[in-house]
Amino acid sequence: MGFKCGIVGLPNVGKSTLFNALTASKNAEAANFPFCTIDPNIGIVDVVDKRLDQLTKLSNSKKKIYTNITFVDIAGLVEGASKGEGLGNKFLSHIRGVDAIIHLVRCFESEKITHVNSKINPVDDLETIKTEIILSDIDIIQKKLDKGKKKLLVEKEIKILEEKLKQLNDGNEVDIKDEIENKFLSSLGLLSIKPKIIVCNVDEESLVEGNSFTESVKNNHSDKKIVTICADIEDQIMGLDGNERETFMKEIGLNKTGLNQLIKEGYDLLNLDTFFTSGPEESRAWTVKKNTLAPKAASVIHTDFEKNFIRAETITCEDFIKYGSAEKCKENGKLRIEGKEYIVKDGDVLYFRVNP
Repeated sequence: MGFKCGIVGLPNVGKSTLFNALTASKNAEAANFPFCTIDPNIGIVDVVDKRLDQLTKLSNSKKKIYTNITFVDIAGLVEGASKGEGLGNKFLSHIRGVDAIIHLVRCFESEKITHVNSKINPVDDLETIKTEIILSDIDIIQKKLDKGKKKLLVEKEIKILEEKLKQLNDGNEVDIKDEIENKFLSSLGLLSIKPKIIVCNVDEESLVEGNSFTESVKNNHSDKKIVTICADIEDQIMGLDGNERETFMKEIGLNKTGLNQLIKEGYDLLNLDTFFTSGPEESRAWTVKKNTLAPKAASVIHTDFEKNFIRAETITCEDFIKYGSAEKCKENGKLRIEGKEYIVKDGDVLYFRVNP
């Protein structure tokens, strides 16, 4: 119901450690040698939302269901992956199934942990990943433009592919103009069009203020979302209970966990909103794209709801919590009847009416 993030990077940058911390698991083996992770590890994490907690309590719901994020720990990429080096195309194919990419780069020195290039340079590491993704996309487009397959394309599609191929050959990631291009290029499995978050993995001393490595990343990628995390500290935090976690975070000057940072940035990056349904049986959070019309939002609950949509009875989460129930909101004029053109807002509590 939420979104899927793939954690990618060079070998030994802390991907598996971060995955274990984010998913509060020990599913991903973390060790000091390349390609420790071969098949991707997958973990599903609840997006804890205090608004849903309150709705569940007020509705006396039997069940509470958060929306979630799926994290995929993908094997380390090396230079030449697009040509089959390392785990090559197996690595690249695992990225194709995610909604967003977390580019994890190592921003700390350590004699105990080797680096695949024998030096710590996160900017170069990001360039290596970018280059391999671009080369992979060039290969996909060139194959699509081969004489045989070209006959299956319409003129507009050929024009789009030729334009994007030029961008890639110039060393740039694909620039998407509109939803039509996005839908077509996404169907090809291009990697460079996927939204990205850069995560700088630092040591404990650099967690709050950063260091020269994180500064170099920010200076060279000012157009990207950048999050600073200490994977080892995250692993420790997730091993604590609620009160211990809060105390520990205060001691080290951390206001928000890496997981919460990534959730916030991920929702913003992918333009996502959350709406709620709430009643005696269950209270539940649902994820939709921003500016989603009510019938399309209803289809997230059940595909038939879109075509059978009649109306949406709508209450803001704030009003529901303030007045204590849907009935009280209705009595106080806070329940609205919205039709097919209504754009769902973040925090809406919705009751869909549909034809049987």
